[in-house]
Amino acid sequence: MPITIRKADADDIPAMLAILDSAVVWLNARGITAQWGTEPYSTRPKAVEVVGAYVTECSPWIAEIDGVPAGTMTLAPVPGAHVPPADEPEVFVRSLATEGRHHGRGVGSALLAHAVEEARRQGVSLLRVDCFAGSEGRLVRYYERQGFTPTETFTVGDWPGQVLARRV
Repeated sequence: MPITIRKADADDIPAMLAILDSAVVWLNARGITAQWGTEPYSTRPKAVEVVGAYVTECSPWIAEIDGVPAGTMTLAPVPGAHVPPADEPEVFVRSLATEGRHHGRGVGSALLAHAVEEARRQGVSLLRVDCFAGSEGRLVRYYERQGFTPTETFTVGDWPGQVLARRV
């Protein structure tokens, strides 16, 4: 089934939260609780606020399969507060998530390919992302398979993070 990607807006906040909630359930079912915790995004006021800010301050996207939201990603000109900005213009991937039922169907890859297209469209040659570095680096390896190279590491409390970059 083809994956289509469209720009998200304020009407998509419930769908974005539902995708993030589903990703938490999917991770937890695999014993991964340190990445995004165990509580649904939609029940965390700060998380809901962040998703709302993505719609007004960034460039959120929704991937759909047969018109049904299957994934989400937000692109920003700068990283979140825990990662220093690059020394050049960049597009930063935030909150890439696939709805649990759609894992393994290429949704994340399609969204990241769209991020590459968006960076090129903006005339920006640096695409970066940060991710959870725990769970034996599984997510880091995923981004490496998508063409990213690990750069610096960071921690937020006891949460280990990895920044990765890709030239486009």
